[in-house]
Amino acid sequence: MNNAVILVDQHDHPIGQLEKLAAHQQGLLHRAFSIFIFNQQGQLLLQQRHADKYHCGGLWTNTCCSHPQPGESVIQAAERRLQEELGFTVPLTHKGHFTYRAEFDNGLIEHELDHVLVGHSELKNPPFNQEEIAALKWIDIAELKRELEQHPQRYTPWLKQALALANGAHK
Repeated sequence: MNNAVILVDQHDHPIGQLEKLAAHQQGLLHRAFSIFIFNQQGQLLLQQRHADKYHCGGLWTNTCCSHPQPGESVIQAAERRLQEELGFTVPLTHKGHFTYRAEFDNGLIEHELDHVLVGHSELKNPPFNQEEIAALKWIDIAELKRELEQHPQRYTPWLKQALALANGAHK
């Protein structure tokens, strides 16, 4: 399975693997990661998900997120996806994980044990993959927190929880 996710229990122990779409159709708990890239000013690089993504298309979210493939560590997968989506890599630090579940209008269910990773970069305009990402922007954390409270529908359902781990970690 080239497009498989790692199914896990609530303690992040692998219990199997399944094709990504099937895991999201069945709402099975699987391993994922969310990367947060900050600059020296403390701003976060956000991405707007491409409209054609299988869920949350057009919504703003953290710098990069995806799933490790079987046999791949979270850090290895994160470095690979950062390169594939944004054309660069930086050292990443694991800051913790959390579990969430979200159901979408298209019938898919996101049920993830999400590992939060933090890195730093001063790239102003990374050359992003336009098949994955619609737009990028740097944002102040205070402004993002206001936006998340006032307009949560513009952001992915995992962003607020993941940001709480990442924001405390990058200071």
